[in-house]
Amino acid sequence: MALAKSAVICLMMMMVIHCGVSMAANHMVGDSAGWTIGHTNYQKWADPKNFHDGDTLVFKYSSQNHNVMRMSHQDYSSCNTSFPIAVYTSGSDRITLKGPGHYYFICGFPGHCEFGQKVNVRVTRSSSDLHPL
Repeated sequence: MALAKSAVICLMMMMVIHCGVSMAANHMVGDSAGWTIGHTNYQKWADPKNFHDGDTLVFKYSSQNHNVMRMSHQDYSSCNTSFPIAVYTSGSDRITLKGPGHYYFICGFPGHCEFGQKVNVRVTRSSSDLHPL
C-alpha cells in the first residue's frame, strides 16, 4: 500500500514538472515600504525577481499622495503622464500580469516618476508555453 502511494505521488510530481504547472504569485511592489517616493529603488526591487504570466502585482500606497499608471516604454522612459494605458487610484491595486513582455508603471503625481517612483517588470514565458502538451 505504501509503495503504491509513493508511486502515485512520484507520478503526480513528474506530471507537474512536465506540464509546467505553476501557482501564480503575488508581489508586493516595494515590499514593506510599498509604493512611495524616496524609500525604494523599484528597479533594484524588480530585477532579481521572476515574474510570470498570471502573477499579480500589489501596489499599496496613500491614494491622496500617489497613483499607479501603466505606460508605454517611451512614456515610462520620459516620465510622460499624458497617455497612460491604465490608471489605478485605490491605494491597494492588484494588477494581474497577462502574457510575457515588459510592463511599465509610474506614479503620475508631479515629480514622483522623475524621483524614481517607477518600475519596469519583465514577465517571462511560463514553462507551459515552452513545453505545450
